[in-house]
Amino acid sequence: MRIFDPHIHMSSRTTNDYDAMYRAGVRALVEPSFWVGQPRTSVGTFVDYFDGLIGWEPFRASQYGIAHHCTIGLNPKEANDPRCRDVLEVLPRYLAKDGVVAVGELGYDAMTTEEDDAFAAQLELAAEHELPVLVHTPHRDKEAGTRRSLDVIRESGIPVERVVVDHLNEVTVEAVAESGCWMGFSIYPDTKMDEDRMVRIMRGYGVERMLVNSAADWGKSDPLKTSKTAHAMLAAGFEPAAVDTVFWSNPVGFYGQSGRLRTETSTLGDGDGTTFAGNSIERGKR
Repeated sequence: MRIFDPHIHMSSRTTNDYDAMYRAGVRALVEPSFWVGQPRTSVGTFVDYFDGLIGWEPFRASQYGIAHHCTIGLNPKEANDPRCRDVLEVLPRYLAKDGVVAVGELGYDAMTTEEDDAFAAQLELAAEHELPVLVHTPHRDKEAGTRRSLDVIRESGIPVERVVVDHLNEVTVEAVAESGCWMGFSIYPDTKMDEDRMVRIMRGYGVERMLVNSAADWGKSDPLKTSKTAHAMLAAGFEPAAVDTVFWSNPVGFYGQSGRLRTETSTLGDGDGTTFAGNSIERGKR
């Protein structure tokens, strides 16, 4: 079984996690930039963090046979902090980097005017750089936040096939499914979604445009939730091809729109020769 985790915060994980993930079948991942648990105090702290996402972390992942990519953005929580706003001027420098496959996480936390402005500005940057977008739905008032996010996406004019709306659940999935955006689900030990609920959603909505991730970070989380959900799908009667669609073809299809996915992992780990969709993915050949 091959697995591509489309949303996991490896900067907060240990090398033991990389080893366990590889053994569970993970061969590729995307690490979105995010809030690190305490307020950042200057734009310089973002620069150091972004440098780690495009430099040190891909190297660390490669030691365990995993291809690492990232998304770069100003997250909604920090969009409200005036000390962080100027990071929007730094983003274009990083959005041009090879390992950056989307803009994000962006969206809403408390649905403030400041978040509105940061959201719109980053959607514009995504369009300029021809990159996909990873949208974070708020933890509070999630249904209203999801619908407001979809309104902003429509108003921006960015193609919906380039957008994934993440951290969905049973209440929010229908609106996103109808929008044409990709649907993202984070599988957590105690909060968000669990494996059985995810399987039920896929029974109702199918597996197309579905991205299932562990979103593992510094909180109580599990970087093997992708593997566990894949096995739950098999136990529920899904065909192996459907599992491969969710955990490989879909992440490749979505992030491949960036033109920057590393298409070979044959030089990594045990050299199993795994390829991304079997073809090179270049800008203009989507």
